[in-house]
Amino acid sequence: MTLAIGVDVGGTKVAAGGVEEDGRIIAKLKRSTPAASPARTEQAIADAVTELAASYRVAAIGLGAAGFVDSARATMLFAPNLAWRDEPLKHRVEERLGREVVVENDANASAWAEARFGAARGYRDAMLVALGTGIGAAILIGGELYRGRWGIAGEPGHIRVVPDGRLCGCGNRGCWEQYCSGNALVAEAREFARRTPGAAVRLLQLGDGTPEGISGPVITRAAIEGDPAALRCFQTIGSWLGQGLADLAAILDPACFVIGGGVSEAGDLLLDPARAAYERALTGRGHRPLAEIKVAELGEDAGIVGAADLARASSAAIFRQRRRRRRRPDHPALARSYAARVWRTR
Repeated sequence: MTLAIGVDVGGTKVAAGGVEEDGRIIAKLKRSTPAASPARTEQAIADAVTELAASYRVAAIGLGAAGFVDSARATMLFAPNLAWRDEPLKHRVEERLGREVVVENDANASAWAEARFGAARGYRDAMLVALGTGIGAAILIGGELYRGRWGIAGEPGHIRVVPDGRLCGCGNRGCWEQYCSGNALVAEAREFARRTPGAAVRLLQLGDGTPEGISGPVITRAAIEGDPAALRCFQTIGSWLGQGLADLAAILDPACFVIGGGVSEAGDLLLDPARAAYERALTGRGHRPLAEIKVAELGEDAGIVGAADLARASSAAIFRQRRRRRRRPDHPALARSYAARVWRTR
Protein backbone atom coordinates (compact mmCIF):
# COMPACT_ATOMS: atom_id res chain seq x y z
CA MET A 1 0.00 0.00 0.00
CA THR A 2 1.33 3.46 -0.96
CA LEU A 3 0.66 6.33 1.41
CA ALA A 4 1.69 9.92 1.99
CA ILE A 5 2.96 10.67 5.48
CA GLY A 6 1.81 13.86 7.16
CA VAL A 7 3.46 15.25 10.29
CA ASP A 8 1.84 17.91 12.47
CA VAL A 9 4.43 19.67 14.64
CA GLY A 10 2.99 21.77 17.47
CA GLY A 11 4.25 23.33 20.65
CA THR A 12 3.60 20.22 22.76
CA LYS A 13 3.43 17.24 20.38
CA VAL A 14 4.59 15.77 17.09
CA ALA A 15 1.77 13.76 15.49
CA ALA A 16 2.33 11.73 12.32
CA GLY A 17 0.09 9.59 10.18
CA GLY A 18 -0.08 7.58 6.99
CA VAL A 19 -2.79 9.08 4.76
CA GLU A 20 -4.58 7.60 1.75
CA GLU A 21 -5.65 9.66 -1.27
CA ASP A 22 -9.17 10.12 0.07
CA GLY A 23 -7.85 11.70 3.28
CA ARG A 24 -8.27 8.65 5.52
CA ILE A 25 -5.56 8.05 8.12
CA ILE A 26 -4.73 4.37 8.45
CA ALA A 27 -1.84 4.62 10.92
CA LYS A 28 -0.95 7.30 13.45
CA LEU A 29 1.51 7.95 16.26
CA LYS A 30 2.54 10.78 18.59
CA ARG A 31 5.72 12.05 20.20
CA SER A 32 6.31 14.82 22.71
CA THR A 33 7.84 17.95 21.18
CA PRO A 34 11.25 18.85 22.71
CA ALA A 35 10.30 22.47 22.08
CA ALA A 36 13.49 23.99 23.53
CA SER A 37 15.78 22.11 21.12
CA PRO A 38 15.43 22.43 17.32
CA ALA A 39 17.73 19.44 16.76
CA ARG A 40 15.76 17.18 19.08
CA THR A 41 12.47 18.31 17.57
CA GLU A 42 13.77 17.49 14.10
CA GLN A 43 14.94 14.09 15.31
CA ALA A 44 11.48 13.42 16.79
CA ILE A 45 9.97 14.23 13.38
CA ALA A 46 12.42 11.91 11.61
CA ASP A 47 11.82 9.11 14.12
CA ALA A 48 8.05 9.31 13.64
CA VAL A 49 8.36 9.21 9.84
CA THR A 50 10.84 6.35 9.96
CA GLU A 51 8.54 4.27 12.16
CA LEU A 52 5.60 4.73 9.80
CA ALA A 53 7.69 4.20 6.67
CA ALA A 54 8.86 0.83 8.00
CA SER A 55 5.37 -0.60 7.43
CA TYR A 56 4.22 1.12 4.23
CA ARG A 57 5.39 2.30 0.83
CA VAL A 58 5.66 6.09 1.09
CA ALA A 59 4.90 8.34 -1.89
CA ALA A 60 5.52 11.70 -0.19
CA ILE A 61 6.26 13.27 3.19
CA GLY A 62 4.76 16.56 4.38
CA LEU A 63 5.45 18.54 7.55
CA GLY A 64 2.96 21.02 8.96
CA ALA A 65 4.95 23.15 11.40
CA ALA A 66 3.74 25.77 13.87
CA GLY A 67 5.48 29.01 12.94
CA PHE A 68 6.47 31.31 10.11
CA VAL A 69 7.51 29.28 7.06
CA ASP A 70 9.40 31.17 4.35
CA SER A 71 8.14 31.56 0.77
CA ALA A 72 10.37 28.69 -0.42
CA ARG A 73 8.69 26.45 2.17
CA ALA A 74 12.07 25.39 3.50
CA THR A 75 13.04 27.56 6.49
CA MET A 76 11.23 28.18 9.77
CA LEU A 77 11.74 31.91 10.16
CA PHE A 78 10.18 32.13 13.61
CA ALA A 79 8.06 30.00 15.93
CA PRO A 80 6.61 31.75 18.99
CA ASN A 81 6.06 28.49 20.89
CA LEU A 82 9.13 26.58 19.65
CA ALA A 83 12.86 27.36 19.55
CA TRP A 84 13.02 27.68 15.75
CA ARG A 85 14.71 30.89 14.57
CA ASP A 86 15.78 30.90 10.88
CA GLU A 87 15.95 27.11 11.10
CA PRO A 88 16.49 25.25 7.77
CA LEU A 89 13.85 22.67 8.71
CA LYS A 90 13.46 21.08 5.28
CA HIS A 91 17.22 20.51 4.91
CA ARG A 92 17.67 19.23 8.46
CA VAL A 93 14.85 16.67 8.25
CA GLU A 94 15.86 15.56 4.73
CA GLU A 95 19.40 14.95 6.05
CA ARG A 96 18.00 12.63 8.70
CA LEU A 97 15.59 10.80 6.39
CA GLY A 98 17.58 10.71 3.16
CA ARG A 99 14.56 11.73 1.08
CA GLU A 100 12.58 14.82 0.11
CA VAL A 101 10.02 16.44 2.40
CA VAL A 102 7.52 19.27 1.86
CA VAL A 103 7.26 21.88 4.62
CA GLU A 104 4.12 23.93 5.22
CA ASN A 105 2.71 26.08 8.01
CA ASP A 106 0.55 23.87 10.22
CA ALA A 107 -2.55 26.04 9.93
CA ASN A 108 -2.19 26.09 6.13
CA ALA A 109 -2.03 22.31 6.18
CA SER A 110 -5.16 22.10 8.35
CA ALA A 111 -7.04 24.56 6.14
CA TRP A 112 -6.14 22.55 3.05
CA ALA A 113 -7.43 19.38 4.68
CA GLU A 114 -10.72 21.05 5.67
CA ALA A 115 -11.09 22.42 2.12
CA ARG A 116 -10.42 19.04 0.51
CA PHE A 117 -12.15 16.70 2.94
CA GLY A 118 -13.87 18.66 5.73
CA ALA A 119 -15.92 21.67 6.79
CA ALA A 120 -14.72 24.02 4.01
CA ARG A 121 -15.62 21.72 1.11
CA GLY A 122 -17.43 23.73 -1.55
CA TYR A 123 -16.04 27.08 -0.38
CA ARG A 124 -13.48 28.87 -2.52
CA ASP A 125 -13.01 31.79 -0.12
CA ALA A 126 -12.64 30.65 3.46
CA MET A 127 -10.47 31.06 6.52
CA LEU A 128 -9.37 28.58 9.16
CA VAL A 129 -8.79 29.86 12.69
CA ALA A 130 -7.30 27.19 14.96
CA LEU A 131 -7.33 27.77 18.71
CA GLY A 132 -4.63 25.69 20.37
CA THR A 133 -1.57 26.72 22.37
CA GLY A 134 -1.87 29.98 20.40
CA ILE A 135 -3.85 30.91 17.30
CA GLY A 136 -3.05 29.43 13.94
CA ALA A 137 -4.84 30.64 10.84
CA ALA A 138 -4.88 30.14 7.09
CA ILE A 139 -6.52 31.86 4.14
CA LEU A 140 -8.09 30.30 1.06
CA ILE A 141 -8.73 32.65 -1.86
CA GLY A 142 -10.24 31.27 -5.05
CA GLY A 143 -9.68 27.74 -3.79
CA GLU A 144 -5.93 28.22 -3.29
CA LEU A 145 -3.86 28.80 -0.16
CA TYR A 146 -2.75 32.40 0.15
CA ARG A 147 0.76 32.53 1.63
CA GLY A 148 1.72 36.17 0.99
CA ARG A 149 4.92 37.52 -0.52
CA TRP A 150 7.19 36.16 2.21
CA GLY A 151 5.21 33.01 3.00
CA ILE A 152 3.88 34.15 6.38
CA ALA A 153 0.36 35.40 5.65
CA GLY A 154 -2.32 34.18 8.02
CA GLU A 155 -0.93 35.07 11.46
CA PRO A 156 -3.75 37.12 13.01
CA GLY A 157 -2.97 35.66 16.42
CA HIS A 158 -0.33 38.35 16.67
CA ILE A 159 -2.55 41.29 15.85
CA ARG A 160 -2.40 43.51 18.92
CA VAL A 161 -5.90 43.84 20.35
CA VAL A 162 -4.99 45.30 23.78
CA PRO A 163 -2.26 47.97 23.77
CA ASP A 164 0.38 47.10 26.38
CA GLY A 165 -1.63 44.01 27.31
CA ARG A 166 -0.41 40.52 28.22
CA LEU A 167 3.10 39.54 27.11
CA CYS A 168 3.10 37.21 24.09
CA GLY A 169 5.66 34.63 23.01
CA CYS A 170 6.28 36.70 19.88
CA GLY A 171 7.76 39.49 22.02
CA ASN A 172 4.87 41.96 21.74
CA ARG A 173 2.13 42.66 24.24
CA GLY A 174 -1.62 42.41 23.83
CA CYS A 175 -1.73 39.91 20.94
CA TRP A 176 -5.09 38.33 20.09
CA GLU A 177 -3.93 34.83 21.02
CA GLN A 178 -3.26 35.99 24.60
CA TYR A 179 -7.03 36.50 24.94
CA CYS A 180 -8.42 33.88 22.56
CA SER A 181 -6.65 30.49 22.57
CA GLY A 182 -6.35 27.32 24.59
CA ASN A 183 -3.80 28.98 26.85
CA ALA A 184 -6.06 32.00 27.27
CA LEU A 185 -9.02 29.77 28.23
CA VAL A 186 -6.97 28.00 30.89
CA ALA A 187 -5.52 31.29 32.20
CA GLU A 188 -9.04 32.73 32.45
CA ALA A 189 -10.33 29.73 34.42
CA ARG A 190 -7.36 29.56 36.77
CA GLU A 191 -7.51 33.27 37.52
CA PHE A 192 -11.24 33.01 38.22
CA ALA A 193 -10.64 30.06 40.58
CA ARG A 194 -7.94 31.97 42.47
CA ARG A 195 -10.06 35.09 42.75
CA THR A 196 -13.40 33.46 43.62
CA PRO A 197 -12.84 29.82 44.63
CA GLY A 198 -16.37 29.57 46.01
CA ALA A 199 -17.79 30.11 42.53
CA ALA A 200 -15.36 27.69 40.90
CA VAL A 201 -16.04 24.63 43.00
CA ARG A 202 -16.63 22.23 40.09
CA LEU A 203 -13.56 23.45 38.19
CA LEU A 204 -11.43 22.93 41.29
CA GLN A 205 -12.93 19.48 41.92
CA LEU A 206 -12.05 18.36 38.39
CA GLY A 207 -8.65 20.07 38.66
CA ASP A 208 -7.49 18.09 41.72
CA GLY A 209 -8.33 20.91 44.09
CA THR A 210 -5.95 23.58 42.81
CA PRO A 211 -6.19 26.29 40.14
CA GLU A 212 -3.00 24.87 38.58
CA GLY A 213 -4.79 21.56 38.01
CA ILE A 214 -7.43 23.18 35.79
CA SER A 215 -6.84 22.30 32.13
CA GLY A 216 -8.66 22.78 28.86
CA PRO A 217 -10.42 19.38 28.97
CA VAL A 218 -11.46 20.10 32.59
CA ILE A 219 -13.06 23.40 31.56
CA THR A 220 -14.84 21.77 28.62
CA ARG A 221 -16.17 18.93 30.77
CA ALA A 222 -17.44 21.35 33.43
CA ALA A 223 -19.08 23.54 30.77
CA ILE A 224 -20.83 20.53 29.22
CA GLU A 225 -22.17 19.76 32.71
CA GLY A 226 -23.55 23.30 32.86
CA ASP A 227 -21.09 24.71 35.40
CA PRO A 228 -21.56 28.53 35.44
CA ALA A 229 -17.87 29.30 35.96
CA ALA A 230 -16.79 27.17 33.00
CA LEU A 231 -19.54 28.62 30.82
CA ARG A 232 -18.38 32.10 31.81
CA CYS A 233 -14.86 31.26 30.61
CA PHE A 234 -16.17 30.10 27.23
CA GLN A 235 -18.32 33.23 27.01
CA THR A 236 -15.22 35.38 27.49
CA ILE A 237 -13.04 33.50 25.00
CA GLY A 238 -15.90 33.18 22.51
CA SER A 239 -16.51 36.93 22.62
CA TRP A 240 -12.84 37.60 21.84
CA LEU A 241 -13.08 35.10 19.00
CA GLY A 242 -16.15 36.74 17.47
CA GLN A 243 -14.64 40.21 17.68
CA GLY A 244 -11.49 38.99 15.91
CA LEU A 245 -13.49 37.24 13.18
CA ALA A 246 -15.40 40.46 12.51
CA ASP A 247 -12.10 42.31 12.10
CA LEU A 248 -10.86 39.65 9.69
CA ALA A 249 -14.11 39.77 7.72
CA ALA A 250 -13.64 43.51 7.25
CA ILE A 251 -10.37 42.78 5.43
CA LEU A 252 -10.89 39.40 3.72
CA ASP A 253 -14.68 38.94 3.41
CA PRO A 254 -14.63 35.12 3.41
CA ALA A 255 -17.76 33.06 2.92
CA CYS A 256 -16.85 30.74 5.77
CA PHE A 257 -14.76 30.66 8.94
CA VAL A 258 -13.74 27.19 10.09
CA ILE A 259 -12.80 27.05 13.77
CA GLY A 260 -10.33 24.31 14.65
CA GLY A 261 -7.83 23.45 17.34
CA GLY A 262 -8.40 21.85 20.72
CA VAL A 263 -10.70 24.59 22.03
CA SER A 264 -13.13 23.99 19.14
CA GLU A 265 -14.01 20.61 20.64
CA ALA A 266 -16.37 22.55 22.92
CA GLY A 267 -18.55 23.18 19.84
CA ASP A 268 -21.43 25.58 20.38
CA LEU A 269 -20.25 26.38 23.91
CA LEU A 270 -17.57 28.38 22.11
CA LEU A 271 -19.29 29.19 18.82
CA ASP A 272 -22.57 30.57 20.19
CA PRO A 273 -20.89 33.51 21.98
CA ALA A 274 -18.49 33.87 19.04
CA ARG A 275 -21.33 34.18 16.52
CA ALA A 276 -23.13 36.71 18.69
CA ALA A 277 -19.99 38.83 19.11
CA TYR A 278 -19.22 38.55 15.39
CA GLU A 279 -22.64 39.86 14.42
CA ARG A 280 -22.39 42.73 16.91
CA ALA A 281 -18.94 43.80 15.72
CA LEU A 282 -19.23 43.24 11.96
CA THR A 283 -18.83 46.39 9.87
CA GLY A 284 -21.96 47.18 7.84
CA ARG A 285 -23.96 44.67 9.84
CA GLY A 286 -27.50 44.31 8.58
CA HIS A 287 -26.43 45.27 5.07
CA ARG A 288 -24.16 42.38 4.11
CA PRO A 289 -24.22 38.57 4.21
CA LEU A 290 -22.81 36.89 7.30
CA ALA A 291 -20.01 34.38 6.88
CA GLU A 292 -20.75 30.92 8.20
CA ILE A 293 -18.84 30.04 11.36
CA LYS A 294 -18.37 26.27 11.50
CA VAL A 295 -16.48 23.78 13.63
CA ALA A 296 -13.68 21.96 11.83
CA GLU A 297 -14.67 18.41 10.92
CA LEU A 298 -11.27 16.73 10.95
CA GLY A 299 -10.30 17.71 14.49
CA GLU A 300 -6.72 17.12 15.55
CA ASP A 301 -6.09 15.05 12.41
CA ALA A 302 -6.43 18.02 10.04
CA GLY A 303 -2.75 18.97 10.16
CA ILE A 304 -1.64 15.43 9.39
CA VAL A 305 -4.11 15.01 6.52
CA GLY A 306 -3.34 18.41 5.00
CA ALA A 307 0.43 18.04 5.21
CA ALA A 308 0.22 14.63 3.55
CA ASP A 309 -2.14 15.79 0.79
CA LEU A 310 -0.03 18.87 0.02
CA ALA A 311 3.09 16.70 -0.15
CA ARG A 312 1.35 14.25 -2.46
CA ALA A 313 0.22 17.10 -4.74
CA SER A 314 3.71 18.62 -4.75
CA SER A 315 5.29 15.27 -5.58
CA ALA A 316 2.84 14.74 -8.46
CA ALA A 317 3.52 18.25 -9.82
CA ILE A 318 7.29 17.67 -9.74
CA PHE A 319 6.86 14.33 -11.53
CA ARG A 320 4.78 15.96 -14.29
CA GLN A 321 7.31 18.76 -14.69
CA ARG A 322 10.21 16.32 -15.01
CA ARG A 323 8.29 14.24 -17.54
CA ARG A 324 7.62 17.32 -19.68
CA ARG A 325 11.30 18.21 -19.58
CA ARG A 326 12.31 14.72 -20.72
CA ARG A 327 9.93 14.94 -23.68
CA ARG A 328 11.20 18.32 -24.84
CA PRO A 329 13.70 17.99 -27.75
CA ASP A 330 17.28 19.14 -27.15
CA HIS A 331 18.07 20.36 -30.69
CA PRO A 332 17.26 24.13 -30.97
CA ALA A 333 15.25 23.82 -34.19
CA LEU A 334 13.25 20.86 -32.84
CA ALA A 335 12.73 22.69 -29.54
CA ARG A 336 11.26 25.70 -31.35
CA SER A 337 8.92 23.44 -33.28
CA TYR A 338 7.93 21.66 -30.05
CA ALA A 339 7.23 24.98 -28.31
CA ALA A 340 5.05 26.11 -31.23
CA ARG A 341 3.00 22.90 -31.05
CA VAL A 342 2.51 23.33 -27.29
CA TRP A 343 1.43 26.91 -27.80
CA ARG A 344 -1.16 25.96 -30.44
CA THR A 345 -2.72 23.38 -28.11
CA ARG A 346 -3.30 25.86 -25.30
